[in-house]
Amino acid sequence: MLGGTSFTLFHVRGIRIAVDWSWFVILFLLIISMSNVYGDVLGESSAGTAAFGLAILSAFGFFGSILLHELGHAFAAIRRGVGIASIQLWMLGGVARMNRETDSPGAEFEVAVAGPLVTLAIVAVLYLVGGIASGFGEFGHIFRLALEFKTDAGVSAFVSMIAWLATINGIILVFNLLPAFPMDGGRIARALLWWRSGDRNRATQTAAKLGRGFGYLFIAGGLALVAAGSFFTGAWLALVGVVVNSAARGAAMQSAVTSRIGEVRVADVMDREPVAIPGDLSVEQALDEYFLRYRWPWFPVVDTAYRFLGLLQRDRADEVPEVSRASSHVSEIVEADSSVFVRDDTPLDALVANQSLRRFGALMAVDAEGRLSGVITLEQVGRALRDATQRA
Repeated sequence: MLGGTSFTLFHVRGIRIAVDWSWFVILFLLIISMSNVYGDVLGESSAGTAAFGLAILSAFGFFGSILLHELGHAFAAIRRGVGIASIQLWMLGGVARMNRETDSPGAEFEVAVAGPLVTLAIVAVLYLVGGIASGFGEFGHIFRLALEFKTDAGVSAFVSMIAWLATINGIILVFNLLPAFPMDGGRIARALLWWRSGDRNRATQTAAKLGRGFGYLFIAGGLALVAAGSFFTGAWLALVGVVVNSAARGAAMQSAVTSRIGEVRVADVMDREPVAIPGDLSVEQALDEYFLRYRWPWFPVVDTAYRFLGLLQRDRADEVPEVSRASSHVSEIVEADSSVFVRDDTPLDALVANQSLRRFGALMAVDAEGRLSGVITLEQVGRALRDATQRA
């Protein structure tokens, strides 16, 4: 349901922030709904300038909170050496797309818990702002009304907006901590199960079963709400259930397949004789002797000690003016990106969800000293998976 056309909004520390088309639908519905709420609070039409303006602020404040939540996951992943391909907002929230899975229970726990901690901080800050603006006792009353989806006409529109944002973030926090894999609570549960058993695949299988169980509960609860007259809330909850159930089932199937690979490492299946461009070669020579000869879109670049420097893509080489190509060296324009290489002793199952492998079709393999030792392709990973499945 996620993964179609997306639109880039901006970049944060190199992370692409994008929105799915469904985000615009929810944004529109949210603005219309909140316009009615603020119209009641202000005693004016929902089409009034103040009510409409506050509705827009609330909608963007809500999605801003979701973005901060996902950035919490992203920065925790980067700190653990896991690259982030993008963050995508859509109708059910946001997704931080990691280039690969975490490699330890501690890293999994840290990345999973980072988002909820950010959301908790947002709730605390909003409660503090609301308390300062209206008095903590009064804001506590407003907050409790917001939890019951009620409003008080005597409350200022600003305080009402802060209370709504605090409430919706509080609900997201509690809901997200349910042990329903692949939600954050489910990933935290997987990290704990992984830590206790030492087996990531078994932990994933157990967490996925929990996720599917909660998915069915969400669907049943959503249908019950629809029957009771809460169509929008019920439909949303049922849709969440469908997505959670589907994602958990997919994770379980992937785990079952990757567990059959056993102890196979990247070095066991990679091409050990990659064609690499020396970093001290001129751009003109690289174009003539490599790109025009082999017709490949990119090549790995190495230094004199054969240490991997990065990838050189054809488009990047073509951007160098012709008059400068003979005097420009490949090492000056190579793109250093940690997501395009892996250690050659990496377990093969760690590459199944690798986004860079899917994007480039291959990853560079390096040894413990950072020297280029091979290239592993998406086709090789797929062949190893097929062979393991046939043996099982």
